[in-house]
Amino acid sequence: MKKVKEGAKAPAFELCDKDGTKHALKSMKEKYVVLYFYPKDDTPGCTLEAKEFTADLKKYSKLKAAVIGVSGGDEKTKTKFCKKHDLDVLLLSDPDFEVAKAYESYGQKTFMGRKYMGILRNTFVLDAKRKILKVFSAVKPEGHSAEVLAYLKSL
Repeated sequence: MKKVKEGAKAPAFELCDKDGTKHALKSMKEKYVVLYFYPKDDTPGCTLEAKEFTADLKKYSKLKAAVIGVSGGDEKTKTKFCKKHDLDVLLLSDPDFEVAKAYESYGQKTFMGRKYMGILRNTFVLDAKRKILKVFSAVKPEGHSAEVLAYLKSL
């Protein structure tokens, strides 16, 4: 049974960005938070998704929404990823996958017949009280930012 579903309170977290600055969900001032989980820094799908969110940041800002990407790795992998692809979206490190697990976004994956554990590509839209308004599961990176924007505009 899913605990992290639409209408539920979003699990609290505090994670570091590429500069080592801590960001806590409870400190976010925006009306909405778009929290997206992505498998790994600097991989093709994750790069595409992060670039689309970066390109749309002004549109999110107009809707009073913060966009936060979460994956494993550390400050070094985030710094390298952001510099290489000129990313402005806020990316946070979840090195022990505790936040991904809390959001039921960590589990068994299969790639080329090999099974392994990793971050699942899911996105959560949270309201001002940090309740989960919408869950996008098994996201396709291309066009996902536009899909989330369309949802926010419908509110």
